[in-house]
Amino acid sequence: MKSRKVGKTVPFDSILQRFFPSGCWEIEQGHSGWNNTTRFVRADGRRWVLRIYETHKDEDKVRFEHRLLEKLNEANLSFRVPRPAVCSDRNTIVRLEDGTERLACLFAYLEGERPAEENAAAAQSLGEATAELIYALGKLNLTEAVAYAPYYEMESSYPWCTPDKVARFCEEAPVELAEEAKALRFIGEELNAFRAFLPRFRTLPHQLIHGDINFSNCLSAPDNTDRIGSILDFEFCTRDLRAMEIAVVVSGFLDADNGREMIHAFLRGAGSRVRLSPEEAEAIPHLIRLRTLDVFLHFLNRYFDGVDGIAVLKEQTTSASSNLRKLNEESEWLATAVEALY
Repeated sequence: MKSRKVGKTVPFDSILQRFFPSGCWEIEQGHSGWNNTTRFVRADGRRWVLRIYETHKDEDKVRFEHRLLEKLNEANLSFRVPRPAVCSDRNTIVRLEDGTERLACLFAYLEGERPAEENAAAAQSLGEATAELIYALGKLNLTEAVAYAPYYEMESSYPWCTPDKVARFCEEAPVELAEEAKALRFIGEELNAFRAFLPRFRTLPHQLIHGDINFSNCLSAPDNTDRIGSILDFEFCTRDLRAMEIAVVVSGFLDADNGREMIHAFLRGAGSRVRLSPEEAEAIPHLIRLRTLDVFLHFLNRYFDGVDGIAVLKEQTTSASSNLRKLNEESEWLATAVEALY
């Protein structure tokens, strides 16, 4: 059975023909994040996940991701990671022939649901899984070059977001962002003050990290919703600070209703499997700030580049401002909480 029509701009059938020459498949609407288009596929008696990359057209970036996943699938982890499918030409990447030159790939479907947002037991399990992944990635020595700069290189990572341009934008918000003008000024002040910290991070231990672990990129085990069964979306994996892996997860729990409970549970789980140096652990509150500012610049760059409209930038501005204020409120408590890691 060929696919039903699910979109006007992506030639799903021509992509899937490369993986399933029999021409038999069924496509279901899937959850798509900010960066990619996703569809679920039924074919050959199994389920699959089709991804269309929307933010770049660089095959080397995808090859690095797939090579990394190949190695992790051989690492006997206690949780699963995506496994890229091979198409008829023995490649794992398909370049769309619709004039856009976008890239597509297919992954074996992994069972499980996203963990509940306030599930502290799942947060502890995520800490254990994150520490296990840190250890596994730290042992990998891939010959392929990483595609993305470390978080602390944010000043050079976003071509549309030069420091002067961002400072002007935050100080003099456009009319469309009049309601967010106060939030933008606050973000601009935080960015300006934070730049002094960036050089300090270069001296801390580095390794490959996932770089975007959160509940939305995880699945619980099919038989136990309190246990992490899969970690997904390794698209932005790169060489960065080892402690950044921990900071990214903690930043995602800050605005939860039971944020302190979730962070304590996560750090307890992580601390049972990996030990950081005191210098690394003490840097985590600053790295959480870095993560928040970097996400804002990511979406501001997309806005300047015409990828996103004003509505997305409004949402991200409000989120960044809220997270930074929350971090300021919790900074002393976090400084004590991270002691669980050393």
